This record gives sequence, structure tokens and C-alpha cells, in this order.
Amino acid sequence: MKLIAAFLSLFFILGLTACNTIEGAGRDVEAAGGAVEESARENKNY
Repeated sequence: MKLIAAFLSLFFILGLTACNTIEGAGRDVEAAGGAVEESARENKNY
């Protein structure tokens, strides 16, 4: 029983960590996209 509880605890902790990592990566990609979009606006020739 203790082994199952330990496994489930580890599973949930790793799951929460993965969510935070994915969220951070999403923010980074969004920021990079915003920078590219702003640069495109500044360098438009028409």
C-alpha cells in the first residue's frame, strides 16, 4: 500500500511540474512570435 501511495504522489508531482514547464514554454513562444510580428510591422515597405 505504501508503494502505491508513493508512486501516485510521485506521478502527481511530476505531472504538476510538467504543466508548469509547458506553460513557460508557451509563454516563450508567444513572446518570440510577438517580437517577430512587431519587427514585420516596422519593416513593411507598403
